[in-house]
Amino acid sequence: MRSHSYGNILSGSRKRKIPEVPAEPGLVVEDPASGFCGALVRLEHGNAVLEDRNGKHRVFPLGPAAFLLDGKPVTLVPARPSQPAAPQRTQSASGSVHVDGLRARVARDSRIWVEGKHDAELVERIWGHDLRVEGVVVEPLDGVDVLSDAIAEFGTGPGRRLGVLVDHLVPGSKESRIVDGITDPNVMITGHPYVDIWEAVKPDVLGIEAWPRIPKGVEWKRGVCDALGWGETYEGWQRVLAAVGSFRDVETPLIGAMERLIDFVTEPAD
Repeated sequence: MRSHSYGNILSGSRKRKIPEVPAEPGLVVEDPASGFCGALVRLEHGNAVLEDRNGKHRVFPLGPAAFLLDGKPVTLVPARPSQPAAPQRTQSASGSVHVDGLRARVARDSRIWVEGKHDAELVERIWGHDLRVEGVVVEPLDGVDVLSDAIAEFGTGPGRRLGVLVDHLVPGSKESRIVDGITDPNVMITGHPYVDIWEAVKPDVLGIEAWPRIPKGVEWKRGVCDALGWGETYEGWQRVLAAVGSFRDVETPLIGAMERLIDFVTEPAD
């Protein structure tokens, strides 16, 4: 099952052809080794110069499958000077190409489930445009304790897949034990290592140096709001959600997990 394995993304008995993408300024790509995401500034001396949301530049060597575009490996190649200039592309919040005049596709039978309301709202903030293009509905679960029963009630199949995003998916956690018991090939479960979806938002976006460490036995969101003086938890969440404008504002593990889920639930049925 592909559910919660992060390795072997490029494995398989058949080698996939890695697409070549013209290195046009403004193209947003990710260096998979470091997780650095940025817009392409220029190519120079066999390297690509990327700029992140804070204006920081980093240089990475070009090479086959050296970068990720929309979560998938690509090879950047110099744009042909003879080609006419590409039209200006408007990015969606997820970094994909924004589709103007979009009419939402009829919803697929497949779904993406997240743990709760806050997870659903953050996913909508970043990937809402992509999900409407693909006709994918995101639904909150109210926790993963009910996951096995919910899957059985949903009734999966080749054209009725489930992608599940899980918080705190780390070895030995309660969540990982629940996930280990799911073996349905039509279910993919991915996740991130953070205690809560709030923590997947980069601290600097919120003007803090780091997320506070909350003692065991204290409800995490309540503890965060008390430590940072954010008031009630609903006020804290409003602050967190309002600070997120695009995929650049969240941590790489969340981006990778969501991209894999979207790919899984939109794959054509065999």
